[in-house]
Amino acid sequence: MRVLVIDPDPARAALVAEGLDGVDPLEVRQSAQFNAAEVASFSPDIIVVACDSADRDTLESLREAGETNPRPVVMFADRSEPGLAEQAIRAGVAAYIVDGLAPARVRPILEVAMTRFSLMQQLRGDLAKAKANLESRKVVDRAKGLLMKERGLDEDAAYKLLRKLAMDTGRPLGAVATDLLAFAGVLKGDAS
Repeated sequence: MRVLVIDPDPARAALVAEGLDGVDPLEVRQSAQFNAAEVASFSPDIIVVACDSADRDTLESLREAGETNPRPVVMFADRSEPGLAEQAIRAGVAAYIVDGLAPARVRPILEVAMTRFSLMQQLRGDLAKAKANLESRKVVDRAKGLLMKERGLDEDAAYKLLRKLAMDTGRPLGAVATDLLAFAGVLKGDAS
């Protein structure tokens, strides 16, 4: 497990490192700011950010890095202001721990954060797939409607024709439906 610890305070960073005794490679960066380029260069499995209090710049950097290269993030903060926990979670922090840094707690917290991150990534993937399936279904329904109107087919026959075109071309049904709608638009002069 590759762990990157970002903490400007050497004493606090040492506590985190103590809790990760035996983890190799372990990289400790004594920096006050989260730097996405540094994270990319180390390519950690998990990031631990320890700080006095989460600031908006760090949270924004975490959010931006998470969009391009998602990683589980654990944040240990000595103190917190109202609303910062929510902002941290929205920025991609899997575990936000306030005034709770103890070496014996570090590894279990990282394990929970990694599991939570993995589950959230799976949920995001499932949601994206469901949205894509719904959009594909809408396109297929529109293509069926076009075939029903233009060729005088019933719904079942229009679907069978689309499915046959998809099988004959070895392409997904949604892609065939999209092409059919695009070609119909060109023929009608709707394309730009």
